[in-house]
Amino acid sequence: MTLQDILWLILSVLGIFTIIIVITRVFGLRTFAKMSSFDFASTIAVGSVLASIILNTDYSLLKGGIVLTTIIAFQTLFSFLVRKNKFMKQLFTNKPQIIMWNGKILYKQLKSCNVGESDLIAKLREANVHDFNEVKAVVFESTGDVSVIHNDENRAVESRMLSDVNTESL
Repeated sequence: MTLQDILWLILSVLGIFTIIIVITRVFGLRTFAKMSSFDFASTIAVGSVLASIILNTDYSLLKGGIVLTTIIAFQTLFSFLVRKNKFMKQLFTNKPQIIMWNGKILYKQLKSCNVGESDLIAKLREANVHDFNEVKAVVFESTGDVSVIHNDENRAVESRMLSDVNTESL
């Protein structure tokens, strides 16, 4: 690698990250949020494009900037359509699933979400759960994250917390 190659690499990194910062300021912080599977896929695509631009001398910063802007603009449009159109939301978003309720593991739901019991227990440990009886609900989110709602004071879960969650199995 020559000194010129090294300098080009450094300038490419600085240039593409400047473009990413500008795009993020224009399109908002949701650009890299993992709120849906589509957001996750967009983030992966952006990372792939960034790596290609930096490591491949055949790609120009202008091409990379156009590709990144297109991906993020499409993500923004898609998010808007899903938010405003009920049909689009039903078609393109996964509904969060309850995989544990009131201290009881829902094995059928675990299986349908392709989550193992040991994975669930690991998430309970991360949430500092000491006893299954503390668990009010565990939700397998549409992003693949796991949310644990728990308390040891026997407080009920507010209904709005589960308003978009598939609770048919309860």
